[in-house]
Amino acid sequence: MYISHISSYVPEIIVTNDYLSKINGLSEEWMQSRTGIRERRKAPVGENTHTMALEAIKKLLESPPCPPEEIDLIVGGTYTPHDTIHTLAHAAQNFLNISDIPVISLSTACSSFANVMELIQGYFAMNKARRALAIVSDHNTAYSNETDQVGGHLWGDGAAALLISRERLSEKDVYVRDIITGGAGNVGKAPEGVFLKPIKEGFVMKHGRDVFQYACQYMTTVTRKILERNNYQLGDLDYFIPHQANLRITQNVARNLELDNNRALSNIEYLGNTGCAGCTIALHEHWHRFRKGDVIVVTVFGGGYSYGSLLLEC
Repeated sequence: MYISHISSYVPEIIVTNDYLSKINGLSEEWMQSRTGIRERRKAPVGENTHTMALEAIKKLLESPPCPPEEIDLIVGGTYTPHDTIHTLAHAAQNFLNISDIPVISLSTACSSFANVMELIQGYFAMNKARRALAIVSDHNTAYSNETDQVGGHLWGDGAAALLISRERLSEKDVYVRDIITGGAGNVGKAPEGVFLKPIKEGFVMKHGRDVFQYACQYMTTVTRKILERNNYQLGDLDYFIPHQANLRITQNVARNLELDNNRALSNIEYLGNTGCAGCTIALHEHWHRFRKGDVIVVTVFGGGYSYGSLLLEC
C-alpha cells in the first residue's frame, strides 16, 4: 500500500518554558535539558481532538490525488478523545459526508499511528477497501496539568491526516513496505508507568524512568527488526522518525542505531509531545525532503506499553 498524500495541523497558541516556569516552579533550562522542549502548541477553547483532525483533513483535500468520495475506509487514532461515542473516525465521516463505509477509532496510546496503518493494511489485504483516510489527533493539554512537575511540561496538541491507497496513484507516492506492531503491557511498570484515567484524573506519570528505559529499548529493537527482515542494513536508512516523546529518547535510540543527527528527524523542540500525531506531523514536515530511493523508518512507543515501526520506501 502507498501513502498518496499527507497533511498536518497544529494550534496557534504557543506555550513557552518561560510561561510554564512561573506555574510549575521548574527553570526553563531544566525543562529543556531534560526533554529538549523549548515550546509546545496548545489548542484554544473551542478546539479539540475532532476539530484539529478536521483541519488536517481540510488541508489534505486542498490537492487530493483522488476524489474524496472514493474513500471507502476511515481509521482514526487518539488516546485523548473528544467523544468516545461519536468518535474521531465518525467525525471525519460526518465531515466528508461519505455513507456506508467502515469507520474505526482505536488507541494504543502514542503508538496508535502504527496500529492505524496496520488495520488499513489488513482491510486492503482482504480486498475490503481501496482508499483509506488515516487520521491521528491528540488533545493532550485537555488532560494535562501545567502545575505537574513530572509531566506537565511535556504535552502539546496536534493532528495529521493521510490518504492511503492500495495501489500507486502517482510517482510521488511512498510505498509502505512493512509494518510491525506489538504490545508490552506485561513488562516493567507498564500498567502505571504513565496513565490517563479520565473519570479520576488526567495524565499521571508515576514511573518516568521506566517509560524512558523501555521506550529506548523497544524503539531500538523494533527498528533493527524491521530493517533486517526486509534485507536492509542500518547504513541503508536515510531517515529515522521516532515518536516525539522526549529529545533524550530520540538521541539515545539514534546512538543505539549509530545514526547521525541529520537522519533522526524531530519536532519535539517546538511542538512538545503531540502524542500519536507527533511522528506523523514530522513525516509531513519533512515530506518535501524525501527523494526517490530513500528508505525511511517511523518507529513509535506508547504508554501501556505498546510499540510499532513502519518501513517506507520512496
